[in-house]
Amino acid sequence: MFWEEDRDENSPQVADDVVDLVYSIRCKCLPLDHAYSFSRAVCAALPWIETEALAGIHLIHGAESGNGWMRPEGDATALLHLSRRARMTLRVPKARIEAAQALTGKTLDVGGHPLTVGESKIKLFSTLSTQFSRYVVVPEGVDHGDEAAFMAAAVESLQALDIKVRKMLCGLTHVLQHPAGDLYTRSIMLADLEPAEAITLQQQGLGGYRTFGCGLFIPHKDIKAVHAAKADKKSP
Repeated sequence: MFWEEDRDENSPQVADDVVDLVYSIRCKCLPLDHAYSFSRAVCAALPWIETEALAGIHLIHGAESGNGWMRPEGDATALLHLSRRARMTLRVPKARIEAAQALTGKTLDVGGHPLTVGESKIKLFSTLSTQFSRYVVVPEGVDHGDEAAFMAAAVESLQALDIKVRKMLCGLTHVLQHPAGDLYTRSIMLADLEPAEAITLQQQGLGGYRTFGCGLFIPHKDIKAVHAAKADKKSP
């Protein structure tokens, strides 16, 4: 864990060169682990998304995801039941917005479950100082059970993006199924970021497998409650 005192921040103009497209959807349920099947379905409809370095596919989560920090429990065959408020989100460069909007009206087959894509809205990146990624792939050569080694590798990658790590929390390991072998990931929450750092983090992400929902950061309201919960969990 990294922790420094709070600071003031100023919010710069948010560029729109990379944005999130948030789609309404009609879908009753999906596999709890739908990373591979969802990625294949979207990439089949939008083949260019695999070669766009800054593009990504957010996984879909239900209300039980605990605001992102906790993941619903269950085996790989469990189903995630979705409400009408559920949305799907693609991260795309500005030049690809129109192409991505062509998904509207299409029905995707996600592991045998139909997902009909509705209209989309453009969502600019946030300058909030706390940013969160549900899944960051554990780098090759790092033991997925070694939290300290994972955090050290994350800090090194963030520094390469000129992002200073002031506060960072690391979550439990999640395993995403992949035909080539399981993907071991951890959730990461960064806080006390400068506005420009928050934007860079959302644009650049951390690690690979962006079309599997990995390494994509979204704004989070506050790290303090999560920090307190983790501390309580460690208390005897």
